[in-house]
Amino acid sequence: MHRSGAAMAWNVFKFCTALRGLGSIMILLVLGVVGVTYYAVVLTNYGPALYDGGLDSVTAVAVLILFHCLLVMLLWSYFSVVLTDAGSVPPNWRPALDEERGEADPLNASEFSGVQSDPLNPRIRYCRKCNQLKPPRCHHCSVCGRCILKMDHHCVWVVNCVGALNYKYFLLFLICVMFIFQFSSLMHRIDVVMDCSYVYFLSGNGFLSALKFGWDSISYTKFPLEEHHRSFWYTSFDSELYTFLETSLVTLSLLPHFISFFSEGEIPGTPGTLATTFLAFVLNLAFALSVLGFLIMHISLVSANTTTIEAYEKKTTPKWRYDLGRKKNFEQVFGTDKRYWFIPAYSDEDIRKMPALQGLEYPSKPDFDSQEF
Repeated sequence: MHRSGAAMAWNVFKFCTALRGLGSIMILLVLGVVGVTYYAVVLTNYGPALYDGGLDSVTAVAVLILFHCLLVMLLWSYFSVVLTDAGSVPPNWRPALDEERGEADPLNASEFSGVQSDPLNPRIRYCRKCNQLKPPRCHHCSVCGRCILKMDHHCVWVVNCVGALNYKYFLLFLICVMFIFQFSSLMHRIDVVMDCSYVYFLSGNGFLSALKFGWDSISYTKFPLEEHHRSFWYTSFDSELYTFLETSLVTLSLLPHFISFFSEGEIPGTPGTLATTFLAFVLNLAFALSVLGFLIMHISLVSANTTTIEAYEKKTTPKWRYDLGRKKNFEQVFGTDKRYWFIPAYSDEDIRKMPALQGLEYPSKPDFDSQEF
């Protein structure tokens, strides 16, 4: 059931206008986290390992190549979201002609100034704030102060709206963040474990071994590490499923021990190096865990061909007029050309043939009652 006007009068989204003041601060914050991660992974830990020789050098090369590939994709996707306009309603936009009603001249905006939509043509919707007609699935953004095509939400992290023209780039950014921060936290965790412990060989059941390490680290008295103990080949894992559990547990178990490094005696490395590594470790782990939940939510939205706003506002019904099946729903966001699925770009053919990528028209189930808002 739709919310009444009285119920919608108190709208939390009206407070989002304060987000305009954040501006480029959020971009600098994101780049700062990336910079700390880069310093800890490349300059502090694995860059120097290139000169160690043997398996350490080979593994360091592999880690650095993978890390830089993920980093390039992350920055490419991020700035694609930041710099790509989510999509605005073209000036003097009018809905397509309704052939069944025989309209030769579609109604203009002034005829809808007093109503939200035309019950005989639910594709026609009117924005009282912009004082213009708006296409299907278009919503007004209080932060940007304009209507956004297929608006999902206004994201403070990209200082931009996420809508029809940059939603794919936003999803790719989440995927890249997920992979690079999980990868980095895993690498940091291995390095911190091997730097902060005397000798720990995590094998067999990784989770139980991590439990043992967490307990032992509480009463651990630190000693300088010998060089051969620094190899991260001592660590093994049974399943990627346990990565988050292990990194979370090790983070908690190492926190009091790591703090004590700054007040006790001899330590391996400098306090600045350890602090940077641990800071990057914690930041990467926190981002990986938070983005994981956010990514799962958006995967479910893509599979149903809906948006965050539509999921919040639409009727509580399992049917949705734009749900074309998982494969076609996926293509409505990522396109049909598989070569472009995982890069922040579309093929010329998809842009030319898929109206959904333009943000003005969307294919829907035939003979389906409208559920526009």
